[in-house]
Amino acid sequence: MERERARRIARAFAPVHPLGNRHDYFYTLIKLRSDPLYPGVLAALRGTRAPLLDLGCGLGLLAHALRQDGQALPYRGVDIDADKIARGRRVAARAGLDDVTFDVVDLARETPDHRGSVTILDVLQYLPHEAQRALLSAAAGMLDGDARLVIRTGLGDDSGRGRTTRIADRLASLIGWMQERARCYPTRDGLQAMLQAAGLRATFAPLYGDTPFNNWLVVAERAAPSPLAPRPRDRMPRSGG
Repeated sequence: MERERARRIARAFAPVHPLGNRHDYFYTLIKLRSDPLYPGVLAALRGTRAPLLDLGCGLGLLAHALRQDGQALPYRGVDIDADKIARGRRVAARAGLDDVTFDVVDLARETPDHRGSVTILDVLQYLPHEAQRALLSAAAGMLDGDARLVIRTGLGDDSGRGRTTRIADRLASLIGWMQERARCYPTRDGLQAMLQAAGLRATFAPLYGDTPFNNWLVVAERAAPSPLAPRPRDRMPRSGG
């Protein structure tokens, strides 16, 4: 992200008191400048006004990036980390972000009710395989009209990037930044199959940027019915006997 835009967003996370903790300020500033995640997600969401559910939102940085980008779609962020949710609420309120809400939700146990677009950013690897399938199926059922499902995830493979991603996620868990440890990295073929089974068509694009990680951006939408598929009234009745 451009330096000045990243700095404007990060300022919202600076402490009110000059001697306050500046961890979130420096974290957001470094992440925005170095991680291609947000420019990729912002581009994927442009053109739709559907309300957005951000699953695993962390501090809610995406809400700030959306508003800086001029995207006013309603935003709801959910995460298992209650402390991050509390900090995200405070910062969003202080920054005057309109139509932005946050809630504590354990995605391994429940999925919020929602109709519109969904983002799942750096979350899938923290869920077991069956929980991934269930989450993607639930997210697919939330899509309305031109709404989109936008995923950023590390993909499981034996590449150097794949190994680096696994090590970084393990360290994030050990130092306490992530409450959960990575459990199951989806493969590209496996993720494609899960999305197709949920009735979605998806595009995959690498989202490494200058990072050493095996991150990919996946944008999925409702698959249009085949024009060759017979409509129910066109199907031939079964013959008797």
